[in-house]
Amino acid sequence: MDALVKLVPLERDLWVYLAIDLGIALFLLLVMKWLTSASRNNSVTEELGVKDNFAFGISIAGGWLSLCIVLSAVVGRHVGQGYQDAAIGMVLFGVVGIILVKVGRFAHDKLVLNRVDTHAMIADRSVSIALVDAASLVASAIVLHNMMVWVDGTDMNAIIAIVSGFFIVLTMLLVMTRILEVRYAKDNQNGSFQGALRKGQLALAIEHSGNLLGMAMIVSAAKDILTYHPEGYVSNVTGWLVVSVTLAIALHILVLVSKKVILFGMNFRQEVDQQHNVGVASLGFTLSIGTAMIINGILGG
Repeated sequence: MDALVKLVPLERDLWVYLAIDLGIALFLLLVMKWLTSASRNNSVTEELGVKDNFAFGISIAGGWLSLCIVLSAVVGRHVGQGYQDAAIGMVLFGVVGIILVKVGRFAHDKLVLNRVDTHAMIADRSVSIALVDAASLVASAIVLHNMMVWVDGTDMNAIIAIVSGFFIVLTMLLVMTRILEVRYAKDNQNGSFQGALRKGQLALAIEHSGNLLGMAMIVSAAKDILTYHPEGYVSNVTGWLVVSVTLAIALHILVLVSKKVILFGMNFRQEVDQQHNVGVASLGFTLSIGTAMIINGILGG
């Protein structure tokens, strides 16, 4: 049997660490559910089971997936360091993750999409707003995951690096959205990008979700280029800023060129903005994420 199946040697008490991490992760998911219910008028069960609010389900799924993505960077991080340290580290990073994901959602609601009442629109079953909301949460989680992988240890220096870098990325998402709004107004007779989302423009929501996720993935590639310095607070921030901006610009150019080549002879902007072509928007979604994955693979290899 040993000749047929070659297993990687594992720690003898790995299952104990796994039980600790999974138990804490489940508890944090329940906390996330409670916080979500507390911030809304109705419970999760009522919205999903009684009202059958699909938009609410999409938004909640994005929130829970975002927490799982963050926690996946912590699970197994402290194997061999003692059960108590493993539990403390899991709780610490999990709580920091929940707080930052919530901060990211608040910033996206109040600063990025400042003309959209996200909660009210989702309660009113707006799938387009729910998609963007879920994408913003997952994008924040992708960035947090990679920053947690990038830092060493669970001390205050690591937390400072994660928080400061996270706010740099939030700022970039804000700037990216404002640039998209200017582009949308230019191509659509001064039309409102956020107004189109409020009206339920699903194609635009799909494309924008891809932009958010692609941006998060490409920015996260900075972890493969930058060296973590525990006490280099300024260099860590400036490093993430410079590399992130460079990679974001590169992604935008590559995706734009790809669209022009693949959709040669088609006005893809008109198809998405004015004709609400979900198929073209889905292609844009895929190109944003796919291109970011390819660049990540190159830089990470």
